[in-house]
Amino acid sequence: MSALQTPLTAALGCRYPIVQTAMGWVADSKLVSATSKAGGFGFLAAAVMSTETLEAEIARVRAASEAPFGVNFHMFQANADAVIDCVIKHRDRVRAVSYGRGPDAKTIARFKDAGILCMPTVGALKHAEKAVQLGADIITVQGAEGGGHTGSVPTTLLLPQVLDAVKVPVVAAGGFHSGRGLAGALAFGAAGIAMGTRFLMTSDSPVPAETLKRYLQVKDPAQIRASTALDGLPQRMIDNPFLLRLENGGLLRRLLVALSSAWAWRQQTGMSVAHMAKTFFSAIGEGDSAIQTMMAANAPVIIQRAMVDGRPDEGVLPSGQVAAVIDALPSVEQLIAGIVAEAEACLAHIAPQNQTTTFAKTA
Repeated sequence: MSALQTPLTAALGCRYPIVQTAMGWVADSKLVSATSKAGGFGFLAAAVMSTETLEAEIARVRAASEAPFGVNFHMFQANADAVIDCVIKHRDRVRAVSYGRGPDAKTIARFKDAGILCMPTVGALKHAEKAVQLGADIITVQGAEGGGHTGSVPTTLLLPQVLDAVKVPVVAAGGFHSGRGLAGALAFGAAGIAMGTRFLMTSDSPVPAETLKRYLQVKDPAQIRASTALDGLPQRMIDNPFLLRLENGGLLRRLLVALSSAWAWRQQTGMSVAHMAKTFFSAIGEGDSAIQTMMAANAPVIIQRAMVDGRPDEGVLPSGQVAAVIDALPSVEQLIAGIVAEAEACLAHIAPQNQTTTFAKTA
């Protein structure tokens, strides 16, 4: 049996242990369908979709391929309950859900009763352990190299910690973009890899050409750094004029931007003022500061300017550090085929050496 057939491929029903993560405004039906057709497993980014949009996107994925796929969401989004109902309704094809700040044990039990796998993304050992306690079936571990919200521990240190601590399949994320990375993750003991930035930088990505051009221009990983200026939490982004203005503008400027973003997001999602207030006080009750809670609305609105409107200097550019070593925009089919071929070559190169070592020890 191929080394690329792992507990992850068995659980998700995909050919290869390669997961396309749910990037807001990026992981749409086109990208997910391309991933599924190429043998990977893709997640729709429902966290930035209305319920009606999610229904339409699921219909498009279903029509494009018979392969299973996943949906990502957040419990604090206005339509979280409707998203959960929608996912369960499509349980014949939606194989897994992913999330960060996740649902409670009761909601997780609803997914599990429907045969849907729970696959949260974590950036710390304690969060991985907590997720498994709540019922997670698979854990995606993202190291500090990853894009968007990220922790501070590199993948090579965090991954083995989590592998030693939990008994469910673990997917490695943060810094992966090639077959060598997939082979390395499997050697660590992971069941596969998850990638965001590498899928964003493909010809199947919905990201406008002007924004993709900006990603390709980055050649120094140091230009892709973590900042708390956007929403109060460390988030890895490409340096650009907007981010620098946000960082240098002080607290008052950030709060004004946050209030503007919150109002714009409310109009897009149909969120009521009452729901905004409920979310605000709920977040504070869980330990978030009032300022951080207000700033949380920044992310979807400001990211949208770059990822949807094609104005990279007027929004922010979430990115893993791997963007600095990517210089082409292949199709998803070409990308996955290349990763698989390179991983198989790497694993084939390792196997004879391991065999020779074993024979030498027993001779």
